Amino acid sequence: MQDLITRFISYVTIDTQSDPASETTPSTKKQWDLANILVSELKAMGMQDVTIDDNAYIMATLPSNTVKEVPTIGFIAHFDTTPDFSGTNVKPQIISNYDGKDITLNKEQNLILSPSYFDDLLQYKGQTIITTDGTTLLGADDKAGIAEIMTAMEYLLNHPEIEHGTIKVGFTPDEEIGRGAHKFDVKKFGADWAYTMDGSQIGELEYENFNAAGATIKITGKSVHPGYAKGKMVNAILIANKIIAALPDNEIPEKTSGREGFYHIGNIQGNVETVTLDLIIRDHDKSAFEERKQVIQSIIDQLNRSYGNCIALSLKDQYYNMREKVEPVYHIVEIAENAMKAIGITPIIKPIRGGTDGSQLSFMGLPCPNIFAGGHNFHGKYEYVPVDSMQKAVEVIVKICELTANR
Repeated sequence: MQDLITRFISYVTIDTQSDPASETTPSTKKQWDLANILVSELKAMGMQDVTIDDNAYIMATLPSNTVKEVPTIGFIAHFDTTPDFSGTNVKPQIISNYDGKDITLNKEQNLILSPSYFDDLLQYKGQTIITTDGTTLLGADDKAGIAEIMTAMEYLLNHPEIEHGTIKVGFTPDEEIGRGAHKFDVKKFGADWAYTMDGSQIGELEYENFNAAGATIKITGKSVHPGYAKGKMVNAILIANKIIAALPDNEIPEKTSGREGFYHIGNIQGNVETVTLDLIIRDHDKSAFEERKQVIQSIIDQLNRSYGNCIALSLKDQYYNMREKVEPVYHIVEIAENAMKAIGITPIIKPIRGGTDGSQLSFMGLPCPNIFAGGHNFHGKYEYVPVDSMQKAVEVIVKICELTANR
């Protein structure tokens, strides 16, 4: 456990925040800092065919140790962190033998991680928990997944008595800005299927995710002195308000769960003259997803008729529900499910209320369900990860390799 903690902390203290405004891959130079360290560690532990390409995609191989014909499987995680919250100067706090009470993240700011609000904490009473110091995110999304894969590969290398086929490892940049799989070379990776270690609480096993689209709406108004504005001013801010008001009140992230879709206003900037509004559209059902996009288009068309075509809409699909690609090879989900049960974990099979590299990879020909990495409250100062959950994730990886070799 201590080795896993040390490895994880060494990763999260390296800033790898991605940047959606950048057109490079990776989107930030600082992602190379961790990427190069991972390459060195993979080589040092004895992994074969360790490569990193010009876009910082890392691949490595653990050769088969069996004479059987066994499918080649892979494990994938991403090393960037969200651009939405600072990942600079991360100072993890280790809470040993958690007592089930409030955890003070930052005394100066009176910032508390409390089970009265985050009741999942109570599942981990008596365990070791790693938290933030209240000023940054932690980075368990997805450096916990990286630490788990690295630890599992090292364990298999040190225990050749565990029979396994060829195992592939992949680490990617820019997942948090939706580009993690864009330049992933599936053919080079060479796996029959893979698993992303990018879920949340212990037991999660996911092979469904949202269909996703992003919309950017630009409104061009006319700024006139307010004292003489009658019949002349076109206030872009008020038009943006009409767009937001036209969306269904209850179909927003804070009022939906399970497979329910939503519209989410993520950013609005501007003034009377110009407003830019960014939103995302999500739904597990493909037909409902298409209807949601049409709702946005209809709102814009109607307002353009009223205000003289002053609104420009850019609407782009981002990723699709991987269920249609995984269901035909459902045995890969069953292997992960059986691996969890074999080590005493109750699988929680549920849809992802978000996206994952596995979604795009599944549509690129690499079926790729998602497995828990253990963290909670991603992308903010209340993020934490129980070390026991990370250790169990390592055991799941090892057991999947073993079960695949003995099917």
